[in-house]
Amino acid sequence: MSRDQGPPRTGPGEKDVLVGFLDYLRASVAAKAEGVPEPQVRTPGVASGTNLLGLVKHLTHVERHWLLGEPVSDWKATFHPAPDETAEDVLAAYRDTGARANEAIAGLPAAGLRWRLTHLIEETARHAGHADILRELIDGTRGR
Repeated sequence: MSRDQGPPRTGPGEKDVLVGFLDYLRASVAAKAEGVPEPQVRTPGVASGTNLLGLVKHLTHVERHWLLGEPVSDWKATFHPAPDETAEDVLAAYRDTGARANEAIAGLPAAGLRWRLTHLIEETARHAGHADILRELIDGTRGR
């Protein structure tokens, strides 16, 4: 199955464009993990151990760190969901973090966020590509 969407429509300002692309990528990453049954959602698809649920959990910590100021002591550990964390729990935390991050972004000037938002777009896009490949390996689903 293949489904693809073009780039997002955004508002006219710099912050609108950056947040629009970040939201677009967030939705792409979440869509890759939605509906994937256990244990496939957390089963490594490549030798490095990368898995869909781990990517979502990692990106949650990335946003909490860069936009909400939460410290991360072990970045490698952010890729590993706990055995008792369900896909629904991890996805809900990711969506909640994105909503809280967008609230924080709304209150800050674009110039002070430019680097952080660009970094988050790059980081999320990179892992969205990983998620694309992992999902295709699981069940053949392709596209955004």
